[in-house]
Amino acid sequence: MANTLFDCTGKVTLVTGGNSGIGLGFALGVAQMGGDVAIWARNADKNAAAKAQLEAAGAGRVETYQVDVSSEDEIVAGYAKLLADFGRIDCVFANSGRSSKSRSVLTLDSAEWHDLLAVNLHGAFFTLREGAKAMVARAEAGEPGGSLVYCGSLSMFHGIPGINNYAASKGGMGAAVRGMAAELGKYEIRANTIAPGYTKTSIGSDADHSPEMQARIVAVDAHFSAKTPIRRPGTIEDFEGIGAYLASDASRFHSGDTIVIDGGSAIYPPYAF
Repeated sequence: MANTLFDCTGKVTLVTGGNSGIGLGFALGVAQMGGDVAIWARNADKNAAAKAQLEAAGAGRVETYQVDVSSEDEIVAGYAKLLADFGRIDCVFANSGRSSKSRSVLTLDSAEWHDLLAVNLHGAFFTLREGAKAMVARAEAGEPGGSLVYCGSLSMFHGIPGINNYAASKGGMGAAVRGMAAELGKYEIRANTIAPGYTKTSIGSDADHSPEMQARIVAVDAHFSAKTPIRRPGTIEDFEGIGAYLASDASRFHSGDTIVIDGGSAIYPPYAF
């Protein structure tokens, strides 16, 4: 393990929302490279299951915490506990978020606007800010380096009707991450965004749905697959490699980027056939 290019041995990585979905994919990539992993998520049962999976994958150490990232106070307290437990932080994946409940700009009310931004924008910013503070303190003590990562979306580039608060959160954090990359590079801290395409985050659970919902899922998969050069949905396994890369020293000169993991769909025109 220590001789691999993406070696994460001795590095501590925090993944918010890391007990399932794409966040778990990031965490599994780090775990397979021997890294230590901290998970922030609210569901205790899912945290326990993720911990067992990450340990089985090869993580050096795994700890899970119930942290609500919509609260700045909980984020600050969460870092105090994490640093007390691990002694350091090397990589942060600000992955927690939710989808928009809106379907039209005309009916997007202030409660929905602010509630989503509290997690997807403010929570992500405070998560990366507090991680950066710990990394800067370590750099000033003589050990520079660190990796800050935000999980964005193709809505950063596309105009998608109705989900304006979701797109605003992703685009806004993309800009914030580029600012972090510019400011923190002197500490050898890099900052990047990952923009996933259509990804199935619950492979294997479709059978639990009603026949009507199963048919709908099949139709949605077929729709997106037809618009993707690699003609299938993404899976959480597709994010393991980029997770390990960004947590490891292999990415030490890669900063200020938005990395698209989407099977090529962003470059595929809607009129292609």
